[in-house]
Amino acid sequence: MTKEEPKEKVETKAEEEKTEPVQEKVVNDDEKVIEVEEKDAEVVEVKEKDDKRKPNRYEKKFDMGGWNPKTEVGKQVKNGEITDIEDLFNNGYNILESEIVDVLVKDIQTDLLLIGQSKGKFGGGQRRVFRQTQKKTKEGNKPKFATYALAGNKNGIVGVGYGKAKETVPAREKALRNAKLNVFKIRRGCGSWECNCKDHHSIPFSVEGKCGSVIIKLIPAPKGTGLCVEKECAKILGVAGIKDVWSKTIGQTKTKINTIKACEKALKKLIATKTFIEHNEKLNIVEGKSPVKEKEVDE
Repeated sequence: MTKEEPKEKVETKAEEEKTEPVQEKVVNDDEKVIEVEEKDAEVVEVKEKDDKRKPNRYEKKFDMGGWNPKTEVGKQVKNGEITDIEDLFNNGYNILESEIVDVLVKDIQTDLLLIGQSKGKFGGGQRRVFRQTQKKTKEGNKPKFATYALAGNKNGIVGVGYGKAKETVPAREKALRNAKLNVFKIRRGCGSWECNCKDHHSIPFSVEGKCGSVIIKLIPAPKGTGLCVEKECAKILGVAGIKDVWSKTIGQTKTKINTIKACEKALKKLIATKTFIEHNEKLNIVEGKSPVKEKEVDE
């Protein structure tokens, strides 16, 4: 009898498991619709956040905790003693670490300029980011790649950098790093006699830059004109925060490196030129950041 008792217990447990009804969760159609609507709302919110600022493919996320500054200026920036990049410009400090610009200019944007030309039967002549050169040796050809990068915040701060290496990725990283190290502020205003709108959409006066045989002259233009200048120079002016400008170029402008250098020298003359207080008020000259844009951001 002792052997048969456990069998009966097992059978009863199995029967109970079979006979016990499974409790299914009853969900109304209204609740399902509400859940779907909530999910759709979350997806829309995520898309709106992503559309506000699309990250650049050449831009890397900056990690503040992993940065160990080596210069005194870098240590002051990380400790919070320096919070504005214009303090460095006004005091004459040199920027020797690219991370300083990443911290002080939070809305900085980077891009590469088309200075090279592709080779080949079908794709030849098309502009490309890297400019390739070769050195003839006994072992064979040794290619090198050069590229130009720009960095700015579309609010009066811009920088251009040159990088060259045996491979494409190191050349690109060098150019982006040098662009952040070479940032400078410019003057903006409305120097066009046709406009006189007292806004800083253009440059306050005409400037000229020269490199090699290339001479480029930037002229103030009224609102709505756009950037009437060479394409790569238009990228630089757009990142600097200039919306309307006329230009005149002389020389072999197909050599893009000389054209870019001439444009950079012309922009630097905006700060080097001395102006009177009367002219600053009449032309609405703004150095560096725009106070109007800062108010909009705060709101």
